Amino acid sequence: MMLRPCTGDERGSSDGEIVGASRRREALHPTRTTDVLIMSTPSADARTCFEAAVRRVQADRLMPEADDSFPNAAGTLRVVGMGKAALAMAGTWEDRCPDDVDDGVAVVPEGHPETLPERLPRPSTIRVLEGGHPLPSQGSVRAGRRILEQADAVGTDDVLVVLISGGGTALSSLPVADIDLADLKAAYHRLLTAGVPIQPANVVRKHLTQVGGGQLAQAASPGRVETFAVSDVIGNDLSTIASGPTVPDPSTYTQALQVLYRHDLWQDVPGPVRDHLAAGARGRRPETPGPDASCFRRTETAVLGHNETALDAARKAAKERGYDVRMIKTGVDGEARAVGRTHVDKMRSASVDAPTCWLWGGETTVSVTGKGTGGRNQEVALGAALALEEMSADAVLLSGGTDGIDGPTDAAGAWATPLTAERARAAGCDPEAHLAANDAYSLFDKLGQLLRLGPTHTNVMDVQIGLVCP
Repeated sequence: MMLRPCTGDERGSSDGEIVGASRRREALHPTRTTDVLIMSTPSADARTCFEAAVRRVQADRLMPEADDSFPNAAGTLRVVGMGKAALAMAGTWEDRCPDDVDDGVAVVPEGHPETLPERLPRPSTIRVLEGGHPLPSQGSVRAGRRILEQADAVGTDDVLVVLISGGGTALSSLPVADIDLADLKAAYHRLLTAGVPIQPANVVRKHLTQVGGGQLAQAASPGRVETFAVSDVIGNDLSTIASGPTVPDPSTYTQALQVLYRHDLWQDVPGPVRDHLAAGARGRRPETPGPDASCFRRTETAVLGHNETALDAARKAAKERGYDVRMIKTGVDGEARAVGRTHVDKMRSASVDAPTCWLWGGETTVSVTGKGTGGRNQEVALGAALALEEMSADAVLLSGGTDGIDGPTDAAGAWATPLTAERARAAGCDPEAHLAANDAYSLFDKLGQLLRLGPTHTNVMDVQIGLVCP
């Protein structure tokens, strides 16, 4: 039977229920939560598990309670925050230490202050600024300057509390003196569209700006620096999260230059960027502070939450809904569309006789060659949709960014079922052509299979959920 093209009322609702044609063709299966028996579908269950993962890594669940482990300052205590979780982290910090914060500033993506959930406290002493993401803006430049001003004001008896999370690099991008914002933005754009992974990309970016690569700690020295991080990188490398503003930088100008050569980007970035990196590689610019720098003698850093934290919450939610969780894998990377196919291959090759769940986490990349709209999670789902066509069991592969944002779109990601490709063709969309054009967004939007959450005020990379109900 050919299904009719989806309409607007077939989109997933805000409470996680999935409605419309895809639900009518999915087998309903019972799940039990405490004493209530409910009927659900794999798609609805996948969204429920994803939302549980996101909720677990929000600031009010991650930030420590006020106790003796919190820093005490003989002088002033200043707070600076940068990243997608900075607003929620700053508000939660003030809420739990209302009398301790003397001054501070936090920078978040444009529009985020209007989207903070009511259950999360807002900061009052800590000023909130807005910057550009994923590309820096004039707001990012202003924020970077304000953050450094806070650090410069820290004395020997003072404490600087630093709250960092994913997106902090772009949001606090204050260019070095010989590079202007337009050149910095162009370099960031090429790193992004070429699919350069976050770690090597940040090696380049921290050598073009004044906050990352330990330079914030250098500005605050000899004051005490306490950093609390929400990790958005594989392996939770502190020198990569928000470009490591308060930890030693193991990378060099030469390595930054090599990243551009390795990815065939040297001629693609603006001349002032090439000149600055080349001068640094020749020793004509000071290196970012490394492991032996004295500015790190009074610094401490703690990772509050990471991708594994979110995956564990998704695991618990899946088990509560009656699924056998067969695998949890972290550190997933690679080309997004290939990752989607690989996940489905794992699901197809398994022999299951009960509702079964697979969980993956990490951060894929997209090499942009087309002119469409989408993001890495939507591309994972579209790659999965083509592989799922040959699957007879009721199944779903959902891929979403825990920050609620996937590429330059209003969606966190998307989900695919064995019927997705068929429904797309019936709606006049060629899945293969959309994949070739990097245009997953318009296809999933037409089918009502975009995962729309809005900004979540956290970021621990991506979560992918595969469910099979025989």
